[in-house]
Amino acid sequence: MADETTTQPQGGLQRQYEEKQTRRMVELDPAGLISRKAPDQAKRQFLNYSFYKLEPAFRRLSKEEREAAKAEFAHVCRCWAERGDGFILRTYSLVGLRADVDFMLWRISFDVRDFQAMQRELNRTVLGGYLTQPYSLLSMQKRSIYVDRFNPEGEGVHLKPGEGNYLFVYPFVKTRAWYNLSPQARQGMMDEHIYVSAPFTGVTLNTSYSYGIDDQEFVVAFDSNYPQEFVDLVQRLRFTEASLYTLRDTPMFTCVKKDILEVMEDLA
Repeated sequence: MADETTTQPQGGLQRQYEEKQTRRMVELDPAGLISRKAPDQAKRQFLNYSFYKLEPAFRRLSKEEREAAKAEFAHVCRCWAERGDGFILRTYSLVGLRADVDFMLWRISFDVRDFQAMQRELNRTVLGGYLTQPYSLLSMQKRSIYVDRFNPEGEGVHLKPGEGNYLFVYPFVKTRAWYNLSPQARQGMMDEHIYVSAPFTGVTLNTSYSYGIDDQEFVVAFDSNYPQEFVDLVQRLRFTEASLYTLRDTPMFTCVKKDILEVMEDLA
């Protein structure tokens, strides 16, 4: 209910005053010290970005052995992709784009144990014996605290993964000084950040949270069909005030979306 008071203007006439309700854009108590907000136990999606590197010894196997191993690995991936119980799998190639990884599996599930079960099956394949995992990023979907003013419908609640031909992924960590700023100061910087990003409609941002479950604080993933637009976006964001509070945003991965059989063909 809005607060209501009676005012007494000059002339003795009374009028009713009603305070207009507005949407609060700033979380004034992000640490929960005052509000003591109850913990959220609702189900959320886990996200796992698993990057793999193929050992060169695999390429020295006979053609028949290589083809059989690739088909076996692809079959496991396709079975998981077709489960239909909320598990989501997107596959990407990084062959020729980075020296330390060859492909990436983007896995999404409400149960983190699904990632373990799938990896167990992959480890038991012939190709799995020739793979290492230089990077594996774990995060969780969560609504951003900064977007109510711009998108009150619920950004960060519904995830549409792998819509673009490219996915640009990197772990992200803020400086501790960022958390010492007032909520209003942080909101102002994020308002600028969002405003600067607005013209880049060909880039879709998927930000997920890793507090306490992995080394980074966030995993940032940009879906796009236009690498040139993404490069320009990142350059422009370097000039925003919020950029001063970035501690780490590397390594950066350029991932090309491909069917798992195409990913296997890129390997060997």
